[in-house]
Amino acid sequence: MPEQLSEHFILLRGLTRESAHWGDFVPRLKAAFPHAKLTLLDLPGAGPYFREISPNTVNGILEKVRTQALEQSALGKPATLIAISLGGMVGWEWLLSYPEEIGRAVLINISLGGLSPFYHRLRWQCYSKLFAAAGNRNIEAREAGLLKLLSNREEHYQKTAADWIRIQKARPVSGKNAYRQLYAAATYYPGNSKPTPPILLLNSLGDKLVAPCCSETIAQKWQIELHTHSWGGHDLTLDDSEWVVTEIGGWGSTTPRPPDFGATE
Repeated sequence: MPEQLSEHFILLRGLTRESAHWGDFVPRLKAAFPHAKLTLLDLPGAGPYFREISPNTVNGILEKVRTQALEQSALGKPATLIAISLGGMVGWEWLLSYPEEIGRAVLINISLGGLSPFYHRLRWQCYSKLFAAAGNRNIEAREAGLLKLLSNREEHYQKTAADWIRIQKARPVSGKNAYRQLYAAATYYPGNSKPTPPILLLNSLGDKLVAPCCSETIAQKWQIELHTHSWGGHDLTLDDSEWVVTEIGGWGSTTPRPPDFGATE
């Protein structure tokens, strides 16, 4: 794997998901970049922060996430951010607001308000299934329903659902926080500025939640590199983690090494 992507990765998940949902993506990334430091962050209201009330804006979520990164001394020099879905929106805002902290970013299956209509940012075909699953108080039924929307690997549904149920029972995301995160995603309008750090967009043609054209629109507007997976679902790192790691490695060998800006205050 390329030398310039070997130093530090910051990972951030999406709506109602936490670091444990990365599954085998984290060990695959470690195997591909054995000398890299990995920092796993979580959205407020999820993971170890599940008791917190999530801000209902992407900017507010970003400040909470940055606080985590600072507490973990993760911002001493620019890192490569890997973020998915709502985490990708938070990542986009991070690149705009604090470009000196992120050297590069890999943003997976994201959408931006003002560029794509709401029925593409959350596909209308999934509305009934999504709200039925999200509103189900039975954890087993809820996680199984969400999995079918987020993943296309049916042969893995049983094992993955069991893993997700254990995660949710240990660190439950409240309905209030799920709503506040969803509201933050739906109302995020970053404007017309392009972030200065290099970005790789990854999207999935099999995404049932967010239309693949959302990433295509971002790529076309700002001439950002886009790599497309032919069958993966919204949770692309779950469906084909090996492909994602390979794409990151190949892109890293062609993107410029970020300068060392020194320690961040």
